[in-house]
Formats: sequence, C-alpha cells, structure tokens
Amino acid sequence: MIPTQLAAALACAFAMAATTLAKTPKNVVFIIADDLGYGDLGAYGQTKIRTPHLDQLAREGTRFTRHYTGAPVCAPARCVLMTGKHLGHAEIRGNRQAGLSFPQFKSEGQHPISAEVPTIAMAFRDAGFATGAMGKWGLGPVGSTGDPNKKGFDLFFGYNCQAVAHSFFPAHLWRNDEKIVINEKPIPGHAKQPGGEVKMEDWIGETYAPPLMLDAALGFIRDHKDQRFFLYLPFIEPHMAMHPPIKSVNEYPEDWDDRPYRGQSAYLPHPRPRAGYAAMITDLDRHVGAVIAELKKAGIYDETLVIFTSDNGATHMRADPQFGVGGIDPVFFNSSGGLKGFKGSVHEGGIRVPTIARLPGVIAAGTVNHTPGYFPDWFPTLAAAAGIKAPAGLDGENLWPDISGTKTLGSRKPMVWVYPEYGGQVAVIIGDLKVLRRDLLTAKPKPWEVYNLADDPAEENNLAATRRDLIERAIEILKAETVANEFFPMEIPGID
Repeated sequence: MIPTQLAAALACAFAMAATTLAKTPKNVVFIIADDLGYGDLGAYGQTKIRTPHLDQLAREGTRFTRHYTGAPVCAPARCVLMTGKHLGHAEIRGNRQAGLSFPQFKSEGQHPISAEVPTIAMAFRDAGFATGAMGKWGLGPVGSTGDPNKKGFDLFFGYNCQAVAHSFFPAHLWRNDEKIVINEKPIPGHAKQPGGEVKMEDWIGETYAPPLMLDAALGFIRDHKDQRFFLYLPFIEPHMAMHPPIKSVNEYPEDWDDRPYRGQSAYLPHPRPRAGYAAMITDLDRHVGAVIAELKKAGIYDETLVIFTSDNGATHMRADPQFGVGGIDPVFFNSSGGLKGFKGSVHEGGIRVPTIARLPGVIAAGTVNHTPGYFPDWFPTLAAAAGIKAPAGLDGENLWPDISGTKTLGSRKPMVWVYPEYGGQVAVIIGDLKVLRRDLLTAKPKPWEVYNLADDPAEENNLAATRRDLIERAIEILKAETVANEFFPMEIPGID
C-alpha cells in the first residue's frame, strides 16, 4: 500500500506534468488574410458581413484589440512575420519586384529574402516539424534565395508572386518548383469597362484558385496528422481583384449596390461590388471553417495552436467618391472599425489588424487581450509556445506567457515601422503613445503627429504641439533601430 502522502505527491506530479504538456501545442496553424480590415469580422463589430467560423474561433479563444502588422502592405508585412525583424531591420520594406534587381527573375516574384536570414519555418523544420505553406508568398521567386522551399517549407502550393495573385483565375500556381497550369485562358487581374452591362460571368474563368490552395492545406493536415507540423496559410481574400463565385455574391442583398464598378480605380469591373466584397470575406471565413473541420476530423484540433490575423488594413479609397481600389467601399462596411486610415498608412487603420488565437486549456476561451503586440513578436512567441529554439537577435517580444495567461507582459520594447512607400512614413509606439510622420519622400513632408491611443484610438487629437519630448525620443529610437537598406532607402527625419 502506497502511503497517502506519497500517493498525493505522485498525483500532484502527474498533474503538473500533464499541465506542462498541455501548454505545448502539438501543431501550429497560422492563417493570414490579405487586406482584411480591423472591422471586417463579426467578432470585431462587423454587422453586414457574415463570418461565423471566425467569430466562433474568437469565442473559443482570445481576441486581440491592439495587435499590429509589421507593415502597411503585403510583402514587407510577410517579411517581418517570417523573420521576426521589424521594418527598421527587415530586408524587404516594400512591394519591390525581384526583376528590378535580379533580371533573371523578371517574369514574376518579389524581392527575395537573402540566404542567410532565418525564418519561422526554418526554425520549425530544424526542430523536426513538417512545414507547409499554401496561399500567397511574395518573398522571392522560385529558384531565388527567397524561394519558400529554401526558407523552411517542405511543401509550398499557391501563388509565388503577389502580382499574379491579383487574379483568382491565373494561368498557373506553383507546387514547390513545379509550375501547375490551371487556366489555359486566364482572367487578368486588371481591366476597365467604361460602358455596357457589367456581368460577373464575363470575368469568371475555368478554374478558381482558392479551392485548390484550400484542398492542399487540408491534404497537408491529413498527411501529417500523426506528427508535429507548422502550417502557414496566407489566403488571398479579400485582396482585389474582386471576382468571387457568383453563388457567394448572391448570398448578399441586391439593393446594396445601386451602380456597377467599372474598373476605374484599378482591378476588375464588378456589377455588385459591395456584395462581391462581402462574399470574398465570407468565403475566407469558409476556408477557415474547412481547416478547423479537418483538424477536428484528424482528432488534433484541441492540441493545435490556431492563429488568425491580417497582413494589413482594408484597401483604401481613391478619387472616385464611391469606389475605393478595386471597387471596395470600406466606409459602407466600416472596414477600419472606426480607426483612421487604410492599407498603405501607418495610421491605426492601416496597421492595427484583427487577430485571434485558440488553444483550449491554455488560452482562456471568450477572452479579450489588450496587450500591444505586432508581427515581429510571432517568431519568438511561436517558438516559445512550441518549445523550439529561436535565433538570437530577433526584434520581437515573446508574448506566449501573456497569451497563455501565465504572466502579464509589462512594459515592452517600442514598436517600430520604417516604411518608404506611399510617400515615405515612420511610426513608433511607446506604450500607449504613438509618434508618426508621413510623406517623408515627397517635396512637402507632413509634420510629426503624436497620439495617446489609450483614450484616442481614432487618432483625432494630435498632441505634437505639446509633446516635443516624445517626438525627440521617437527620433532617437528610429535612428537606433534603423539600418541602411540599398533597395528601400529612407532617411530618418529630424524634428524640424
């Protein structure tokens, strides 16, 4: 007979061991939407667009209110995410085509990550995880140093080039280094129709790309359900061009749209652009639902850390008073959730993104996380969650103790953006205080702006006139945290 005290001690030890194991997820699934605004999900206040699976994910996990992307546009945001380096240190700081510097890659692909830079996927693969990516890459052409297979992914399927991803009916996708032709007659991503009836069927091709990438993701889960894996899903919705399936569009009211979009603000025409935009987001939600269903079917959903976020804010408006880029109407949907700015801006609407995390028994269900964080944090955070080694010198913070509820993150390192596009912009967030400046590469740079995000998330009350001290501190941080980059040059400005 084991003494009562010994039995109790053993029971306690087993319970502690079980708790320790529970805090290490078997797998990680990281899903990233493309141009999804902070206010585009029901869980973030959206009332017109249906997103039931993502809303349920938020109910079963935690919803972040102050999580930021690494950059206001596609490629640099993904570079920051993959490398854990903020824009002052990241190699890729804009949407630069690879062919501008590497003529051998002039046909497609963006500026590549160099060979020596480690990525999240490389860390997971080195730790014995199977690694897969299905969706849009944008960090280097096939055969370059930024090829996804060279940056840690065993399997890549989707668009290597984000310019090709402007069409949902492209000529081809890539499976690793194999070009897979899916449309003999592809639909272009850009066109105008100044007159005549705009018809959805005129812009629908033979093979729609999103289901192919989703099927590859589901197949990856089935093939690797018995081993640990890291699955990166950079889905392409709701980025333009807007041509979702007609059936999806017809789920939304016809009276939303009183005139067609004719392509005047880039991308493809659409007869019902508001319904089309909503359809793209609901289809994105269905993709997430399908991934969740496959994880459940495999019996691994509750031991898989699932993260969902967006690469930047909602697509912005242009000169047309009704239609933004590609026909989007972000005002109609309140896509920025009351925040200032859109994609391409370092204001909150361009960089604050919807973010959800779920892992039962570790992340408390139905919670809201107000801790400030951004894309550089995911490399050290996911490494800590999975119990693998992260390289030294990352810019991000390990948020896992905060996310898992074991320790509240106190003060953190300032969050930094050095973005040379859309006129040239910089921003620093120090606690609740934000300092930014825009149009730095134009003839008339705008003055410094300062906001207290705690009581002014909409950035309506500029405190620059009374906070010269904070501007000076932000300049010091920016200069200390920015290294020269010949491909994306930009000087840090002074106070004037």
